[in-house]
Amino acid sequence: MQNEIIAYKNGDSLIDTQSAATRDISHFQEVLFDNSADALEVLRHSCAHMMAQAIKEIYKDAQFFVGPVIEDGFYYDFRVKEKISDTDLKEIEKKMQEIAGRKLPIQKRVTTKTEALEYFKDDDLKQEVLKRIPDGEVSIYSQGDFEDLCRGPHAPNTRYLRFFKLTRVAGAYLGGDETKEMLTRIYGTAFADKQSLNDYVTMIEEAKKRDHRKLGNELKLFTFDEAVGAGLPIWLTNGARLRSKLEQRLFKAHRLRGYQPVRGPEILKADAWKTSGHYDNYRENMYFTKIDDSEYGMKPMNCVGHIKVYQNDVRSYRDLPLKFFEYGVVHRHELSGVMHGLFRVREFTQDDAHVFCTPAQIKENVMEMLGFVEDIMSSFGFEYEIEISTKPAKAIGDDAFWEAATQGLKEALDENNIPYGIDEGGGAFYGPKIDIKILDALKRKWQCSTIQVDYNLPQRFDLSYIDANNEHARPVMLHRAILGSFERFIGILIEHTAGELPFFIAPTQVIIVPISEAHQAYAKELASELLANDIDAEIYMKNESLNKRIRNAEKMRVPMILVIGDEEVEQKTVALRDRRERKQYNLTKDEFISLTKEKLSEVRF
Repeated sequence: MQNEIIAYKNGDSLIDTQSAATRDISHFQEVLFDNSADALEVLRHSCAHMMAQAIKEIYKDAQFFVGPVIEDGFYYDFRVKEKISDTDLKEIEKKMQEIAGRKLPIQKRVTTKTEALEYFKDDDLKQEVLKRIPDGEVSIYSQGDFEDLCRGPHAPNTRYLRFFKLTRVAGAYLGGDETKEMLTRIYGTAFADKQSLNDYVTMIEEAKKRDHRKLGNELKLFTFDEAVGAGLPIWLTNGARLRSKLEQRLFKAHRLRGYQPVRGPEILKADAWKTSGHYDNYRENMYFTKIDDSEYGMKPMNCVGHIKVYQNDVRSYRDLPLKFFEYGVVHRHELSGVMHGLFRVREFTQDDAHVFCTPAQIKENVMEMLGFVEDIMSSFGFEYEIEISTKPAKAIGDDAFWEAATQGLKEALDENNIPYGIDEGGGAFYGPKIDIKILDALKRKWQCSTIQVDYNLPQRFDLSYIDANNEHARPVMLHRAILGSFERFIGILIEHTAGELPFFIAPTQVIIVPISEAHQAYAKELASELLANDIDAEIYMKNESLNKRIRNAEKMRVPMILVIGDEEVEQKTVALRDRRERKQYNLTKDEFISLTKEKLSEVRF
């Protein structure tokens, strides 16, 4: 089946063979049955329907809402009386294999929305789907006895759907609305061949071991508490030390690159958000309240505060570029169904910066930012890819601004021979951006760093500087974050390293294990001297066997473990177990202190 056509492509639109039968496709691109992104979108969409068919055959009362394709797979939301858990997935997979073996043709029929409303009048979930569809034609796909509303595209036959895996069961509010009922959601994925599926399953199993939520609990880094609220992380002692070390490193790196620290309030009058465009274009993601009869909004971004810093003084072209940075705490309204550990939270801290510059300074500042990104990502062992994200459907500013800003980003990358892709329509509502997607140890992509060129906000807030001709000119505003947010980046880093965090930011860098009480005084002396040299050490002195204390220290994934006995006390030495280098050896105390100082300096930022 490798060379068989399963769909066609016209620009950015995928058209299945069912739809192509009634259209002129002479100028369309063929989509073959393989693991290309286009082919997988078709296969996974069809596999979602096949899963729904299997569920319907097992659970006769099941009713279905929506089943879209997502990154790396698909899901389906449905209602069923029985409680379904992960243990039921094998039975559903078995039924899916049976349906694939039936080689059922997947057929499409087109009707009107009015007719569809009547056809599905007894199905309230289908009525909910139809509410979200504009008036006009709608399509219904069927295979065997199963049918569902869907815009497609779909594979021609279930025989293409042999290599799939259902991954987990979750709950999801109807339409993402927390005031509505909770539906059952099943996630899965599919590929064109067995090896690709096996490779993915292996990666998923490894990802489970590395899950930052699991490791965050084991390493006592952070927690969540329903009494506090969903999506609001609580940083424990170890996690707070980790964050502090990362923040301190990054603070110094910013200062050395000419950035000035600033801080804006976390809550601003709604009028400021109206001026910025957030009120009209981002309001659904914000929290609002009333104070003294005035409406206020909690900041979802730091840009307005930094604009107010810029406006606090008269600026000259000689002052530019002005580089402001802030560890800005922001709040965004996230639906409960999409929150996931530290990856998606309602409160987080951005390593945010804004550079105000002349148009002629855009390229040099973009390149400085990309160099900053390279220094940081290489220090953590991340490879990355670059994309330029262009004007989205929902945007402010005229086309001339967007064209100039997008072209400025392209020229900066082109002139420095930096390869990049294009993400059409992926820009922020106020400007195009460079997105940096890092690759972790499992080759998963994560969006972290972003660089955005913005002509719109300087115009909306009437920003200016005095140019060389003593006239008012408009600056350009560059938005920039490298980690993205401390929360998300730490979550990614935990999974990338499987909890074996780099020495320079490990919350506890050394665990000291004295063999007996007689060795505790020397252990305390060591810990005190290490702390004076910016090294966090803990002493394991519990009334447990030596082997158990060493095992417990190993479980905490600290970079170094020191075992202290008579010889070490007498000779002022340490018996070092280096977890990162997988070595054991003896050093004098001074040699060990020097070693830790060297390891602290093994970073590029």
